[in-house]
Amino acid sequence: MRTPIRFLLAISLSLIASVYSRAQTCGVRQQEIHVEAPFKMPAIYIPVFSDKMFFITDFGAVEGGKVMVTEAIRKAILACHDAGGGNVVIPKGQWLTGAIHLLSNVNLHLVEGAELTFSERPEDYLPPVQSSWEGLECFNYSPLIYSFDCTNVALTGNGTITARLDIWKEWFNRPPAHLEALKRLYTMALKGEPVKDRQMADGENHLRPQFIQFNRCRNVLIEDVKIRNSPFWTIHLLLCDGVVIRRVDIKANGHNNDGVDPEMTRNVLIEDCRFDQGDDAISTKSGRDQDGWRLNTPTENIVIRRCEVLRGHELLAIGSELSGGIRNVYAHDCMLRSDENDKPMNLLFIKTNRGRGGFVEDIYFDDVTANCVSRSVLGIETDVGYQWSKLVPLAEERLTTIRRIFVKNIRIQETGIPIRIIGDARKPVQDIFLENITVNRALGPLRKYENVDKVHEVGIKVIKEVPAAATPGA
Repeated sequence: MRTPIRFLLAISLSLIASVYSRAQTCGVRQQEIHVEAPFKMPAIYIPVFSDKMFFITDFGAVEGGKVMVTEAIRKAILACHDAGGGNVVIPKGQWLTGAIHLLSNVNLHLVEGAELTFSERPEDYLPPVQSSWEGLECFNYSPLIYSFDCTNVALTGNGTITARLDIWKEWFNRPPAHLEALKRLYTMALKGEPVKDRQMADGENHLRPQFIQFNRCRNVLIEDVKIRNSPFWTIHLLLCDGVVIRRVDIKANGHNNDGVDPEMTRNVLIEDCRFDQGDDAISTKSGRDQDGWRLNTPTENIVIRRCEVLRGHELLAIGSELSGGIRNVYAHDCMLRSDENDKPMNLLFIKTNRGRGGFVEDIYFDDVTANCVSRSVLGIETDVGYQWSKLVPLAEERLTTIRRIFVKNIRIQETGIPIRIIGDARKPVQDIFLENITVNRALGPLRKYENVDKVHEVGIKVIKEVPAAATPGA
């Protein structure tokens, strides 16, 4: 039965590879992608793999979802890498695994009907690897799929990857031991202690790993896969350059389950994806406080288009970990179709606080349709601390520059206060451009502005406005 599958897959992969030029070493070529944006957007390069295939069954994997296949996948990835690159194939069927570490020039490919399930046991994600937790670098449990300092890496195919949440669900809570671990990590970062000494994968620290993390990688492709559940953030792009995420379907409704988090990452295209999240659908970040200032790497040149959000706190969030700065983000032609009983909070939310520093500039949010959000079309808040504000004192005050935010061509059925901007008097938010925004029903006044300099409004229309007393968060 395996021969015809291999033959058809080889033909398919060969045809895909044949349409691209730009030949590369190691048997992996690259596709050059040009993306239109209102800022200068560099070309993005993603890998195109040869038709070499490394089936995990040839390395000892047993189908059925009861026997761990971690070692078979590891051997297949190593063989693929050593051969100059190609495709590690997860065939149709059920497979159970622990951490998967991708290498350069390797595509982890799940054929249609493949179900790759990740163990819920924390010990299956040891030894610790270099990672981060909410903007602070550390060594922690390995992300379920992980790649560090690699070039030409991919996760593709029409199969499904699922995280079992049995233990991770217990870790969703924030008991005292977990909060103390966060304090220690923050203090180590504050003191500039080496990342290798920030060992967090022990005791009852319970810092959950990300599902997928590409860390310091170049030329990354994630395409077509279905992702179900996640211990923490679902797709984390940390210090990467050149990423395409397309036609990915994510359903992860747990605690802190962002969909995609580009952090200190540049040149990214996210297109035609579907998000059903327990937190923000897409959240751009750039490190927290001293770690963000130390790494000093802005997140920039991010294009998001034709995406659909079913659930999530925000369609697009900027921050709150933004100490390295965020610029040149363009989200357009997206749709939010939330449940009436489970409303997102904002369409676009920019959040920071007095200790973050950094900057947010040249953010474009265009042609978005939504049914309802509980708070705002555009929300900007400059003193958002979450649990950290109660955990640790403010070590150093650095205000965030927020300027040149463009929001236009928005159609929404219902929201709270459509435009809500709460700036800091010492560094007001500057240059907000609002154009062609239609709100069918606003549960409060059109706007709430504090410490904002230069707001340009053209063609903003509210069909029905409910008195401000009924407005949540007014």
